[in-house]
Amino acid sequence: MIEELCISKAKEFRLIGYEYVTGEDIWDCVSEKYKKNGNPALHKVVNDILSLKSTQFMNWMTLSVYKGPPR
Repeated sequence: MIEELCISKAKEFRLIGYEYVTGEDIWDCVSEKYKKNGNPALHKVVNDILSLKSTQFMNWMTLSVYKGPPR
């Protein structure tokens, strides 16, 4: 179910011009803040995915490029 939400959000971003966004990118962006505290309740995850703004996503993408690949 979460994967489908991420794919749907990626399609939404593609409609507004972000052509190369994938569902996996959306999940990586949203789930990064869960690394410290663990996974929250399902409703919180769903809300985080559905309320993700393109500007938040692009900020995350920019920062992840500066950080480099995971080690």
